[in-house]
Amino acid sequence: MSNATQARRRAIHLLDEVLGEGKLLSECYAAGALDKLPAEERARTQRLATDTLRNLERADRILQKHLKKATPLTVHNALRIGTVELCQGGAAHGVVNEMVDIVSRHRRHGKLKGLVNAVLRKVADHGPAEWAKLRVPRLPKWLRSPLSQAWGAPAMLQIEAAHLAGAPLDLSPKPGADLAALEAVLLPTGSYRIHNSVQVSGLPGFATGDWWVQDAAAALPAQILAAKPGESVLDLCAAPGGKTMQIAAAGANVTAVDQSVGRMARLSENLERTGLEATVVVGDALEQTGQYDAVLLDAPCSATGTIRRHPDLPHAKDGSGFGALIELQAQMLAHAWSLVKPGGRLIYCTCSLLPDEGECQVEDALEMFPDMSVGDRIRDIAGIDPNWITEEGGLRLRPDYWADLGGMDGFYMAELRKSTV
Repeated sequence: MSNATQARRRAIHLLDEVLGEGKLLSECYAAGALDKLPAEERARTQRLATDTLRNLERADRILQKHLKKATPLTVHNALRIGTVELCQGGAAHGVVNEMVDIVSRHRRHGKLKGLVNAVLRKVADHGPAEWAKLRVPRLPKWLRSPLSQAWGAPAMLQIEAAHLAGAPLDLSPKPGADLAALEAVLLPTGSYRIHNSVQVSGLPGFATGDWWVQDAAAALPAQILAAKPGESVLDLCAAPGGKTMQIAAAGANVTAVDQSVGRMARLSENLERTGLEATVVVGDALEQTGQYDAVLLDAPCSATGTIRRHPDLPHAKDGSGFGALIELQAQMLAHAWSLVKPGGRLIYCTCSLLPDEGECQVEDALEMFPDMSVGDRIRDIAGIDPNWITEEGGLRLRPDYWADLGGMDGFYMAELRKSTV
């Protein structure tokens, strides 16, 4: 079996897991779904899966013209991947033949190889012209409805366009590091952006720890926290460690806490590579004790702000767990506040587009804690559009912001100050 065939076969399996089992791609990767593939084919598999998930609506609209009845999920996912490849310029001979071969080898669905051959040949003939006329894929209704209500219909269309475009690679530099060899674009907030597809570990400065991968939006909470040398800082829900490294690089004494053993192992690897130091604790954020000059809480959330890089999320989830997440965020925010010294500060943030996980949490907290107020350091951060600052004083970021630069993750963050009395 060729490497290209292996990549397509594994991509079909990934779609089966996401669309059939409700698993996230990250869960599939952690379970070893791609471990046996060479690096190049692993990247190709991921690209096939994510491109198809981004374009699922388009693929299904084209396929429905050629399918008289429902097909088994595995076969349908083979057709979806083949359709996306063909409509995006893939060579018909290679795509069709390999998908037919993959389906023919399936123990239960091998008899459908003729269907796959017939449908994909029709798609190869007419699909590309039809593809160009199709609208930007929309989010599922369970998510599109609350987001449209929050940001309005025109903004929703722009957000979906940003999701379809995907995400470039953003890097946070270690202070003093020279990133000129990367040929990256310096963003207004200080992050560096690479638009081309690259092998991260092969980039200049990776081995020497000159930078780490971190979306430009995700780099802002630590900038707002503005850790000072010698300060004690607690980073809750810290893995994989981008914010921890920012705080450590500022010279603060940072304690990083996360309950995921695997993700904390990655955090420790990143610290070692960059030569930065932090106290690493595998544990529950709600069980942490002590008093700190500053606390950064990147609370567990719906992750709806990261769909441009994680297009599996709206297809693997249905929103049923969001209520529990919102309750957990409120508990974590309250507990984190108890760990802040008088005169200290808490940065609350979530990579969510839902106001219930951002603006509403801070509004509720301000009513609950008389010694809490919103700080204004957000206004001092370079590259921040004043229109992004919300009524309660937080910062709302959306994927459609910086459209001409490649967008950013959706994020909410706020600086909360504790009085000295």
